[in-house]
Amino acid sequence: MKFYNWLGKHEVLIAKIALTVMTLLVFVQAVTRKFGHPISWAVDISTFLFAWVVFLGGDAAMRRDALVNIDMFVKKLSEKAQLNIRIINNVIIIIYLVTMIFYGIRLTITTYHRTFAGLPWLSFSWATASVPFGCLLMLFTTILKTKDILKEGGYIK
Repeated sequence: MKFYNWLGKHEVLIAKIALTVMTLLVFVQAVTRKFGHPISWAVDISTFLFAWVVFLGGDAAMRRDALVNIDMFVKKLSEKAQLNIRIINNVIIIIYLVTMIFYGIRLTITTYHRTFAGLPWLSFSWATASVPFGCLLMLFTTILKTKDILKEGGYIK
């Protein structure tokens, strides 16, 4: 739990830095390609960083309740019904995230011997590991949010 809380405080910063580095690398690669000396590893590092930005950013958004949702009809329901719908949604999300963790681990294992074209020393598993890691973080976040909803008085009758 300590690592989860620490990462929660720093994941936005990590994602911002990774996104900035990724953007700079793609820009520099485009400029150097224009002059006939492309940097082959820039796209590979950008792909690696993109995978991690997606999942760290997804958890950061989930922690702050900043994910896109359409609640036009739900807002018209009673507060108790809204809480119950949030619980049902979270159960569906939990099932999905557990599935993603399972298949993400399988993907990470199967891509162990695959390397990036421009970085033969870097296994593609380091990029695919973002899937189970990020989904695990989102799973903890969803479980904690569901626990909070239950404390608010939401339950299914």
